[in-house]
Amino acid sequence: MIRTATVDDVPVLHTMIRELAAYERARDAARATEAQLREALFGEHPAAFALIAEDAEGPVGFALWFRNFSTWTGTHGVYLEDLFVRPEARGAGHGKALLSALAEICVARGYERFEWSVLDWNEPSIGFYRSIGAEPMDEWTVFRLTGDALHNLAGASNVNAA
Repeated sequence: MIRTATVDDVPVLHTMIRELAAYERARDAARATEAQLREALFGEHPAAFALIAEDAEGPVGFALWFRNFSTWTGTHGVYLEDLFVRPEARGAGHGKALLSALAEICVARGYERFEWSVLDWNEPSIGFYRSIGAEPMDEWTVFRLTGDALHNLAGASNVNAA
């Protein structure tokens, strides 16, 4: 079963995010707190949304997403930040059901794109994504600014963007 996350799901979402970070070999990089997740998902101005996959035992996976915007299509889209199904529940269709639910959101709202990133070494996920018709965007490279580089560039601005 797939359902929209509620504020009561924040602790299990937090736990599964840490499980995902461990799977992606980056446990220490998952620093978000339950309070931050609660605010991001259920605060006055939600920045993200989540779906929960459940079986008879309870939550077994989640999808955390946010809206993006394409200047080319003039429409919003969905960017899937995290998709995770606990190892013991994999192969039962939960991942596909989460992706299908997000595709339904896109279609129902007139969004024209549904995008996400996957680690190059994650062959099981890459194979799964290809099997549902997703195509890699090989000609694109993701860039990221963090830490000192982010602060240095922000300090070079002559604009008060706050």
